[in-house]
Amino acid sequence: MEKIDQLWPGGFRFLFDDTLFQPGTDSFLLGSFPRLKRGETVCDLGGGTGLLGLLLLAREPSLRVTEVELQRQACALCRRNAALNGLEDSLECIEADLRRLPMLRPGSFDLVVANPPYFTTASGAQAESVARRTARSEVTCTLEDILASAARLLRWGGRLALVFRTERMAELMAEARRYGLEPKRLRIVQNTISSVPSLFLLECRRGGHTGLQVEPPLLLQGVDGKPTAELDAIYFRDKR
Repeated sequence: MEKIDQLWPGGFRFLFDDTLFQPGTDSFLLGSFPRLKRGETVCDLGGGTGLLGLLLLAREPSLRVTEVELQRQACALCRRNAALNGLEDSLECIEADLRRLPMLRPGSFDLVVANPPYFTTASGAQAESVARRTARSEVTCTLEDILASAARLLRWGGRLALVFRTERMAELMAEARRYGLEPKRLRIVQNTISSVPSLFLLECRRGGHTGLQVEPPLLLQGVDGKPTAELDAIYFRDKR
């Protein structure tokens, strides 16, 4: 079913279909992570309905964001989201396989973002719908495919930002370095200070020197069980 929501009163509105991609915490976490600069070009690999692009543009309106999305219905919603917010010049969606992007010039992006499928096809239960199965598992693309595409699209010194599962951290870092993407910033996500983390945020730099900055954990709940002030800001609740 198609639904509409808003980041904050007066802020960007976004359409989504709960049979395709529902807005998730991981998208909001990733949207808050990159250090954005004015006028940067951004590519979102596997952009879904464009929520991540809207989150980035809400933080830095001067960005130019290109969403790459394989599923036609999601791509159509992404384009409607751009029109709904008057962002046709800032947010575009290319319906394409991220493994084959001849229409995008190599080295033409300052930042690539991705929320890769968390699981291999051999692990975990498979979702029933094609859309959710594609988003959750490496059905149409693997982690290696995303890293290869990011390495091709990024300029020298450009950054890749991802959100991923902690049990695959070592694999991600090893594969990233194989493609010339050096891990530079790491932030673990924890529900509470005492909980075992399941997600992390990572920024890699194309052609970067070794040296990884590990930032303080991003806590989702305080000792009182309520969302932390940082999570409220990530969800733009401080604007409500």
